[in-house]
Amino acid sequence: MISGMVFKKTKKIQYKKAARILVSVSVWLCLWQIVYLLIGKDVLFASPLAVAKRLFELLQTADFWQKTGASLLGITAGYLLGIFAGTVLAVLTSLSDWLYTIFRPMLTVIKSTPVVSFIILALVWMQKTAVPIFISFLMVTPMVWANLSGGIRETDRNLLEMARAYGLTRRQIVRNIYLPSVMPSLLTALTTAIGFAWKAGIAAEVISTPRNSIGAQLYNAKVYLETADLFSWTVVVVLLSMLFEKLIVYCIGKISGTAKGGTAK
Repeated sequence: MISGMVFKKTKKIQYKKAARILVSVSVWLCLWQIVYLLIGKDVLFASPLAVAKRLFELLQTADFWQKTGASLLGITAGYLLGIFAGTVLAVLTSLSDWLYTIFRPMLTVIKSTPVVSFIILALVWMQKTAVPIFISFLMVTPMVWANLSGGIRETDRNLLEMARAYGLTRRQIVRNIYLPSVMPSLLTALTTAIGFAWKAGIAAEVISTPRNSIGAQLYNAKVYLETADLFSWTVVVVLLSMLFEKLIVYCIGKISGTAKGGTAK
């Protein structure tokens, strides 16, 4: 009886959430159509119908999947490398104030310098295909480092002293005290960094134009005034970024045991 009521309540909440999403999407599609009608020129602004039609056409081509896969692999590689580097830096700088003092200016420079400057420099240093990976890595590293380092430093010292007093091993302290403490900060860093990795990575592709990439398609669409293509590839980037974020949240939730159903508000 109780389980049935809980099931009905859960279903009701899910229906309400789905309805809100549907209404939100409908409103923005209507606004998109209104803007299209006001501009009245397909070469300047594509309609939702034209974009949907073009996107459907692209989905049926092997070329689309090849270019999307190449961009996905490159940006994911940079993202994961950034997580690794940021985590290592966070741990090292939390253990040593000297290392914190040494690395902080470098990371501050990375955070404050325009992305386009790094992209242009990277084009001098490396091949086109490596530029999006490097730029994504460069954007993710400071975010992970700052959030994770803050989480480590804010760990309750009383808990650490009590753990040492009871003779817990270093591994037990890390697992039972440090991980629960830094997990919220880490989750925030990883989800925020995804958006920056995609934006910076695609920007790097647009400027460096590696042959098989979404960025090159965006550049070509702009050059040849193929507005429907430009909008379609932009939609692809947004959807990939959102799906990637959901996947990361789900994985972190599974690891930490704190997320519910792999979603975040």
